[in-house]
Amino acid sequence: MKNLKKFSLVTILAALMVVMAACGSNTPKDNQTAKNDGAKTEQTKALSGSLVISGSTALQPLASAAAEDFMNENSKVSIQVNGGGSGTGLSQVAQGAVQIGNSDLFAEEKGMDGSQLVDHKVAVVGITAAVNPKVGIKDIKKADLIKVFTGKITNWKELGGADQKITLVNRPDSSGTRAVFNKLALDGATPAEGITEDASNTVKKIINETPGAIGYLAFSYLTDNTVTPLSIDGVSPTSENVTTGKFPVWAYEHAYTKGEPTRAAKAFLDYMMSDVVQTSIVTQQGYIPVTQMKVERDAKGNVTNK
Repeated sequence: MKNLKKFSLVTILAALMVVMAACGSNTPKDNQTAKNDGAKTEQTKALSGSLVISGSTALQPLASAAAEDFMNENSKVSIQVNGGGSGTGLSQVAQGAVQIGNSDLFAEEKGMDGSQLVDHKVAVVGITAAVNPKVGIKDIKKADLIKVFTGKITNWKELGGADQKITLVNRPDSSGTRAVFNKLALDGATPAEGITEDASNTVKKIINETPGAIGYLAFSYLTDNTVTPLSIDGVSPTSENVTTGKFPVWAYEHAYTKGEPTRAAKAFLDYMMSDVVQTSIVTQQGYIPVTQMKVERDAKGNVTNK
């Protein structure tokens, strides 16, 4: 009987030691699991808030497409994408009126103090002259392009095209597309008076509907046959020619924030730079991923090989 009691006591003590050891070994693991779960919860915490984006109409199609997909994945975030031109985007983001200001130009090129603005280059866009399909030309010498836009050539027959008066379709001074085109395609020449329209979609519509019309558009708007994009000096306006620097009329698409972006804005900009967007939406919309560029340009316009 005594041996039985002794055996029972030893058994109970051994069992208790096993339980205590198990509890002791599991506690750090449980604590670590709790920490990991907490970190995971914080990381996956749903984004919320609203973003207003304004500026470049050349970048607007890409920004709008990316915003739509982003909101589908983040239902508590509202994003409104407006145009208005690069100057508008830069001034509004500098004033704090919008969270992101889109521009085809470096802030310094528009005379802005870039010290408080943070530049996020989200894509590259090519820009070229485009004409009404009945004009009858598909290539133009740069020297002749300058003469057309400065009013020295006024009829397409002078360039081997239709006997049709030339109608210029310009952009307002706030337009980054205008600034890029004037600087790189017209060598800084001031265009003659013509139709002035802010929105790229409207410019495209006017060129299509106006006999003899010529304007300029980002490649992202040259997705159909309603207007005819022009080669310049025999160089086709293609993404490949832009990446190598062979076609010189191109610009970075900048998304500026005032200081570091808010959590929602940062998440959206990170999304725009993600492989998913850069290899799908960016190229589908007619833009060029920054990573594909074999040349780069600084705010002074200097182009160098990467």
